[in-house]
Order: sequence, then C-alpha cells, then structure tokens
Amino acid sequence: MTETAATERIRVAIADDQALIRSAVHAMIEVHDGLDVVAEASDGAELLELARAHRIDVVLMDVRMPRLDGIETTALLRRDHPHTRVLVLTTYDLDEYVFAAIRAGASGFLTKDTSSDELGDAIRSVHAGDSVLAPRATASLVDFVATVPEPVDTESLLAPFTAREREVLGQLVTGASNDEIAERLYLTGNTVKTHVKAILAKLDLRDRVHVVIWAYERGFVSR
Repeated sequence: MTETAATERIRVAIADDQALIRSAVHAMIEVHDGLDVVAEASDGAELLELARAHRIDVVLMDVRMPRLDGIETTALLRRDHPHTRVLVLTTYDLDEYVFAAIRAGASGFLTKDTSSDELGDAIRSVHAGDSVLAPRATASLVDFVATVPEPVDTESLLAPFTAREREVLGQLVTGASNDEIAERLYLTGNTVKTHVKAILAKLDLRDRVHVVIWAYERGFVSR
C-alpha cells in the first residue's frame, strides 16, 4: 500500500450521527500514515461550525443526519470552503443519494462496507483532485441519468476534442482510472492526466464524475 509522504499530511473530518460509526471510521483512518482526523461531527450543522475553526482537507460525510443532512451540508461546505473535498460515506447506494451528493459538490461516494485500504486510497484521491465512486454507486448513477428523450449528434458533442482526447473521453465515461486508461491506450500516466485536464477544461466541468453525468445525460453513451 502506498502511503502519503509524512510532509503531506491530509486533515480529515468525519460527519455521522452515529458515534460508533465515527469511532470505527476514525480507527480505519488512523492506520494510514499521512492521514489525520482533526474533527468529528454528529450532524451537518456541527460540521460547518468545525469547518470554520479547523482547516479540513477532506470530509467523510454521511447522507442521513439530523438538523442538516449530508447533501445540504456538502453544498454549503463547498460554497464556503471550496478547498475542502467531500467524500460521501453512507449505508445507502440508492441513485437519488448518489446523484444529489454529486450535484451538491461531492467528489466521491463510498458505502460503509468499504475496507480501510480502499478508504485511505479514496481520501488521497479526492484530496489530489480526483474523484471516486464505489462500483455499486456508479451503476446507480448511470441508471439514474441514462435517459435521453432525443437522439444526440455525437459529432457535435465531440467536435471540440482531438482524436486522442476522444479516446480518453470514451474511457473516462466508463469510470476507468488514469492507470487503467494509460494501460488500455498505451499512454503514460502523465499523458493521460494532461488529456483529462484538457477534457475537463473544454467541458467546463469540475471532475471526472461530472464527465460521466455529462455523457449519460446527453446520450453520448448508454447503460
């Protein structure tokens, strides 16, 4: 398992209304070098207060919480603290929760049966500006947005992209990681990152999760 360098510590907050869940997630994070839990909140309102008092890099956010749920909290947190990334961690992988969390600004979505290694890797990924979706959540998201009333003009959609960017885009919408794209297209990791950055800029989108939404909403690909 590759650990974050000691000089690049990631400050993590946990928001969940169940104390046992917070303790369990805290314990899962503690085994990873470079990850520090700096705050815990029992609901969204408390998390927003803590965000004003602490610098938080990544929030592990539950969806169903009293006073202020995870969806609204994510939207407010991203508005007031745009540097803070949100990783939704919940029991539910139902499509409406996935879609709402992503729309609110979450950078990832994992279910609570995620392993400690998977959680650590996901935290590092979203902190680095990438996005993460659990496989079941990805399927839910795709099912939710993959309804297009009219056929789309694929050529018009792809017009802004170079031939190589089109190939990378085709891989992105499947949920492939940069490493997977590099292997499939025989590219270096840095080259893939360059193409992904260009695609995001041309679509004016924040991250690769929104590329998936863009593609399915427009019928670029189907379920």
